[in-house]
Amino acid sequence: MAAGVELGFAEAAGPAGAWRLRSACFPSKVGGRPAWLGEAGLPGPAALRCGRCQQPCAFLLQLYAPLPDRPDAFHRTLFVFACRGAACYRLPGPRGPLCVFRNQLPRRNDTYPAEPPPEEPPPGLAAAPPPLRLRSGAALCRVCGCLGPRVCGRCRRAAYCGPQHQALDWRRGHRRSCGKHAAGDDSADAIPEHNEFLFPEYEILIEPEEPEFPADSSVDPDDEQGAVDTSKNLKEQGELGATGSAGEAFQSLDEETLEAMAKHETEEDKIFQMFKERVAAEPEQIIRYCRGREGPIWVSSENIPDEKDIPNCSCGAKRIFEFQIMPQLLNHLQVDSLGESIDWGTLVVYTCADNCGGGNEYLEEFIWKQDFSAGSI
Repeated sequence: MAAGVELGFAEAAGPAGAWRLRSACFPSKVGGRPAWLGEAGLPGPAALRCGRCQQPCAFLLQLYAPLPDRPDAFHRTLFVFACRGAACYRLPGPRGPLCVFRNQLPRRNDTYPAEPPPEEPPPGLAAAPPPLRLRSGAALCRVCGCLGPRVCGRCRRAAYCGPQHQALDWRRGHRRSCGKHAAGDDSADAIPEHNEFLFPEYEILIEPEEPEFPADSSVDPDDEQGAVDTSKNLKEQGELGATGSAGEAFQSLDEETLEAMAKHETEEDKIFQMFKERVAAEPEQIIRYCRGREGPIWVSSENIPDEKDIPNCSCGAKRIFEFQIMPQLLNHLQVDSLGESIDWGTLVVYTCADNCGGGNEYLEEFIWKQDFSAGSI
């Protein structure tokens, strides 16, 4: 990717553009099933379970992020997975319901030609469904598209990552088609939609951020009105503080405590205002990419990781910021509900500074979830 900050936007590909989201086109995309890069060393079912509820995580997005100065990373993709359980997002911090993996290949490899992918759909590829089996022979789960080491005990054809997805697929129609096709009949491998588990699929379009916004911009500390406008809740708290029981409660606090609270609220307002100003020019952005240069933009002064909170890579190298997932992505995921919903302020991905590893493995990297503060929503 180019120097400077690059922004990602969700674009509906539609049936005619679905071919661009296949592995051979090295896509960046949201939802659906993963378009795996390398075919060796895929993360197994245990690695893709939620760290809180232990249920299988769904594929959230992948970002094609080659490193031009690294021949061993001519092709390079980062894959993010997320739990579908809303309760698992209550706590901020590392991993939990989220995980991220990195894979890379040199230009000349055993899976893809050295030439760039076609700009028009090859014959037969435009309408082709996602594969149930990699070219290496590894079977993929019919529900989530991840490794499927478990097979249906009756037909011995349908593959699954585990019992949860086997039961889901059985209810969705495999019970009617199981064992009714000849061994060489590929129609038995038709993939159901499984939209109850998969996130909606979009292509991610990448554009450079316009440079007119200075990287070191900040909010004027004297701009109190701008700070207050960032939070409806803070405004309401100020109104309550003037009269009634809330006002009496504030009066009972000593001056030092009041000063500390005011300082915290002002800092909180400044950071959230900076976040809002930075995204205002492109409010639909779902990705901000800037490996090893400018850091992430935070939504709150709370729960910002220290250097010690970001573990080194398994090779011993430090991890550096690579990209962040913005809250606008939630608008595309159809996760709103009357009760608890999947939620985040921003998801920040850190990757190995040395970019270790090769095409024969998917290496887990580090992801940090920051939530909006109570006063910012």
